[in-house]
Amino acid sequence: MSGHDPGEGHRHPEYLAARLRRALAEDERTAELGIQVDVRGDHVYLTGTVSSQTCKESLDAVLVEQEPELRLHNDVRVVEATAPDDAEVLR
Repeated sequence: MSGHDPGEGHRHPEYLAARLRRALAEDERTAELGIQVDVRGDHVYLTGTVSSQTCKESLDAVLVEQEPELRLHNDVRVVEATAPDDAEVLR
């Protein structure tokens, strides 16, 4: 016995990253497209931008539910849309 799990194919980094991206896109809490997911060993790195801190925290929650044993590094930036300071003057 080699100890190799026949179902281990889904654990390859590129397949795992694709599955995690899909989970983020399909989960109603995140539905975030454009978040980059990079898997290196047992580490997952997230990059991209979201509109609120709540969205960023939801990314963590979804990924922990999917793969609780992985170490998550969430480098996603929060870019909140704010109203302009001055009214736009149309001439």
